[in-house]
Amino acid sequence: MAPFGLMFSGVCLLKKSFSLFSHASSLTRFVNVIPAVKSLTTIAGAPPKRPLNGYMRFVKQQQPLVVREYPDVKAVDVIRKIAQQWRTLTADQKQPFQQASVVAREQFKVDMQRYQSQLTPAQAAALKQERRLRLAKRKAIRRKRELNSLGKPKRPRSSFNIFMAEHFEESRGTTTQGKMKMLREDWTKLSTSQKQVDMFVSHGLRVI
Repeated sequence: MAPFGLMFSGVCLLKKSFSLFSHASSLTRFVNVIPAVKSLTTIAGAPPKRPLNGYMRFVKQQQPLVVREYPDVKAVDVIRKIAQQWRTLTADQKQPFQQASVVAREQFKVDMQRYQSQLTPAQAAALKQERRLRLAKRKAIRRKRELNSLGKPKRPRSSFNIFMAEHFEESRGTTTQGKMKMLREDWTKLSTSQKQVDMFVSHGLRVI
């Protein structure tokens, strides 16, 4: 039993080593694709943060007060209550928050010019590229939300996905991975005509 125990321990250590190596490789690939602008915080210091607008300043001020008054309310409902409070304010009541935002924006411009003057041409180009990528990501997210609100049709399930859903419970195997492996093997053994039945279903067609 002792040799078997040692062998089992060795296998476990080897498995952990492969896991750590795989994780390290993935982390290396992830670091390699990070834009160069990420290193600007250590080279030229962190860029100045964009100031809050008047409404967000009001939210920041009111949030702890509303949470204290309604401790059991969800965060999203807290924001809704604050938004309702903001809508009921008069222009004079909103003015201090908006004026503070204007002053902060002017200071932000000064701080940003000072920060950009410290950058090398390569760092400035990297910063511009990072901003371009960030705007493109926001645009893609906005576009996706618009399509979802318009009721964009979902892609139909593949014939294999339908086959797997219908036969998963009865599939051989004790684990999810084992069942999926058996289902793949069963799928490859099906004839073309048998696969076509699931293909018709995946496209919403009746099988005659």
